[in-house]
Amino acid sequence: MKKLIVLLMTLLFAVAGSADMLETNAKVDGYEVKLFTKKPLVVGENAFFVKITKDSNAVTDAKVKAKFFMPEMPGMPYMETKSKGKLQKDGTYKLNNNFSMGGTWQYRLKFKTKDGQVHKIKSSINL
Repeated sequence: MKKLIVLLMTLLFAVAGSADMLETNAKVDGYEVKLFTKKPLVVGENAFFVKITKDSNAVTDAKVKAKFFMPEMPGMPYMETKSKGKLQKDGTYKLNNNFSMGGTWQYRLKFKTKDGQVHKIKSSINL
């Protein structure tokens, strides 16, 4: 009986902790944008990475910003977290965002290129 309980508890924790890592791809104004995580998403602090390319060349001189938000619902206020991307050695931009609860979060990813144009991507993630 103890072995069965241990097995069931192990399975329960394995299922509960099996959140997927994020990887989304988008095309905007001739740019290819990949938004991804290296770890599964959690309530709390999360690191996102953005890889921007144009004509198969990495774009490393953009200004990247992200806003994640959850609209107001009955009994729950509007929630938002913003961050600015920091260029990493591998040519990606790292953004840190803190999610206060699970659920569906909308996001707006913006990047400004050296020609002054602002490019926008919007979507959502489930936490």
